Amino acid sequence: MAGWADQAGFLGGIDAEARRELEALKPVHVPVRSTLFRPGDSAQSFVILLSGRIGVYLTGRNGRELLLYSVTPGETCVQTTLGVLGGAPYSGEAVAESDLVAVMVPPAIFETLMAESTAFRSFVFKAFADRLGDLMFVLEQVAFVKVEQRLAHALLARADQEEHVALTHHDLSVIIGTAREVVSRRLEALASKGVVANERGQIRIINRAELARMARAAEG
Repeated sequence: MAGWADQAGFLGGIDAEARRELEALKPVHVPVRSTLFRPGDSAQSFVILLSGRIGVYLTGRNGRELLLYSVTPGETCVQTTLGVLGGAPYSGEAVAESDLVAVMVPPAIFETLMAESTAFRSFVFKAFADRLGDLMFVLEQVAFVKVEQRLAHALLARADQEEHVALTHHDLSVIIGTAREVVSRRLEALASKGVVANERGQIRIINRAELARMARAAEG
């Protein structure tokens, strides 16, 4: 019978010894909206996410939140990696954006795997580099890209198959790094043009092609 590591495609290249070490650890379930860590906390384990989505947020001195990056299966958390490797405390807050299934790798096992398994080490550093890329993207977006373009990108990235985005105006303001009032005004403008519809607790995309055009402008 296949273990959880066999079912995690992103661990497909892990050597047999490392796989045995990992599969001795049991996956745990984490309920939606649980806080995994807060600023100042020390990293207690390296997290391998099997299902669900984690959001990592930074809160400024003015109380405004910014989504730094999300973690999905096969990805890792930059702050957790730094914490386990170098003992750096967390500067952000991680929240379960859905129910999660994850494996918590204790620091001692993590250090052994990093030292002895080339494949595991490659997985950790590649995922770390990918998350740094996400952080650079957020920095570029907040510094150089217009709010309308950032908003279009966020709506497209989070729409379900029926073109609904189950996020509030506050949620979107955190994701794109601006004030809630700014998001509300931009959504009202998009609604007046027939691009989206503001519904209770969510936004419905009406003109995906126009949003895609705006998002491409952001990337270009």
